[in-house]
Amino acid sequence: MMKKHATAMAILALFTLPSLAAQSGGFVDPNAPQTEAQQSGFKEPHNVVTVKEAKAMKDDSWVTVRGHIEKRLSDDNYLFRDKTGTLSVEIDDAAWKGQSVAPGDNVELQGELDKAFNDAQLEVKQVRKLKG
Repeated sequence: MMKKHATAMAILALFTLPSLAAQSGGFVDPNAPQTEAQQSGFKEPHNVVTVKEAKAMKDDSWVTVRGHIEKRLSDDNYLFRDKTGTLSVEIDDAAWKGQSVAPGDNVELQGELDKAFNDAQLEVKQVRKLKG
């Protein structure tokens, strides 16, 4: 009798715990950005800025820009362009994650802004090829 009771309680727990984890009630902002399914690690929401805005930001700021890579300047250095201007970007091999990107492809770059005097460069940590 005790085994049947323990088994029934275990089954009940398996089916009720997932429903407790789901949001039940509370405020849901319809204007809040939709979150993506997280692959792994910490994922902070990011705001896309223009090249012009990025150049005005502080050193070591985390930046996300969208546009296209115009050309390779040297080994890991490229010229990135959006509708507001150009920015020098450094992209290590690991950031490409096996993607091939042509000059006409739209991309999203995420990385850390490195500023020295009047010059700014984005140290890219992630490259994402955009559709369209």
